[in-house]
Amino acid sequence: MKKEFSDVINKIFNKNRELGFIHCSTEDQTLDGRNVTIQGKEYVYYGSCSYLGLETDERLKEAAIDAVRRYGTQFSCSRTFLQMGLYEEVESMLGEIMGKPTLLAPTTSLGHISVIPVIMGERDAIIADQQVHNSVRNAIQIAKADGVYVETLPHNNMERLETRIQILKQQYDRVWYYADGVYSMYGDAAKFDAIWDLLNRYDQFHFYVDDAHGMSWAGKHGRGLVLQNMPYHPRMVVTSSLAKGFANCGGVITFADEEQKNLIKNCGSSFIFSGPLQPAVLGAIKAAAQIHLTSEIDTLQNELYERMVFFVDKARQLGVPVISNELTPIFFVGMGKQEVCFKMGKYLMEQGMYCNLAQFPAVSLKNAGLRIALTRHHSIQDINKLLETVAEAMPKFMAEENYSYEELYTAFNIPQPGVIIPQKIQEGENRKIA
Repeated sequence: MKKEFSDVINKIFNKNRELGFIHCSTEDQTLDGRNVTIQGKEYVYYGSCSYLGLETDERLKEAAIDAVRRYGTQFSCSRTFLQMGLYEEVESMLGEIMGKPTLLAPTTSLGHISVIPVIMGERDAIIADQQVHNSVRNAIQIAKADGVYVETLPHNNMERLETRIQILKQQYDRVWYYADGVYSMYGDAAKFDAIWDLLNRYDQFHFYVDDAHGMSWAGKHGRGLVLQNMPYHPRMVVTSSLAKGFANCGGVITFADEEQKNLIKNCGSSFIFSGPLQPAVLGAIKAAAQIHLTSEIDTLQNELYERMVFFVDKARQLGVPVISNELTPIFFVGMGKQEVCFKMGKYLMEQGMYCNLAQFPAVSLKNAGLRIALTRHHSIQDINKLLETVAEAMPKFMAEENYSYEELYTAFNIPQPGVIIPQKIQEGENRKIA
């Protein structure tokens, strides 16, 4: 990292820490998934990615405790030589959830590092979406060091993607597009229909997708937003995280067939050199998988879905500048100027609400905002209070900073809405998850 780059990041982080926005610690003796106590004050927290609220489910807790009692705190051996039998059970259940062969990696990041350098060859080209997750980018850099060609695509620009496929396929054997299923900052999704169409029209086109933020709350058995919106294609690799909606630890990698799975299990660095997941984690994963494989998952998904629909409709009624209105659990309220963002964050804390502030380097310097994650732990009343508070306070802070809504929407390169017309929540297929 260049010094001038690290100096800017360091300065921003130091200011955030001084204001009490980052590097905080909870003081609670127990956690309920909704509230956190920081420096003696209780807040409703809007930053958890445990979307279905399963981290507090007693079945997962008891399964973790039972696994520790039976197997100890760790089974310290490389999986290459010997693994706990729980691994086979868990991977079989994950395969049933995903509908294809799966591998369980220690983390999603280590999963990327295991897969990407192995599947990419010198005759391959990578097109990385501008907003693909940093964990994917880190693994891409390993492949790049081995001679793989890499370029960046303007975010979700499918017209440009097709043009680049047409050009690169003349020189390379395979052209890979690396993307997220749900993008972790703005909560917008990949262009599934367009990608599916490109996969079917270009034999050299391949798709690698990280659906970490789509897991559990969407799709049959909670297999994710990607596989809810497109069938599994033979030229796809789907990765995901068990650390968010699944309320556990580890990354799940889904393959087209057993041959591809065995290649990664034999050659992927994390499966050779990294330590295994602890028995407590494996026990809790098994308990969560059991829930995902019953109709209970549909109930959990729809409870969260009601909250997402309410957020979108209420924000629209109030004129809150939500950058993407796609129905995912992640919402980004654009503030634009960092100073506006600081004031809003501080005011929300005064009102008993703690939101994550998204700033550089997670977003560009002029695109600061509130990154709000919804979970089943939030009530409709919680969401309503948050949005009404933001809608009431934001014009004041923007005026104090001499910053207009026109400038804000220009900064995010999205059209400024016209007259805000309250919209009633509609029933129908477009409001259903599964």
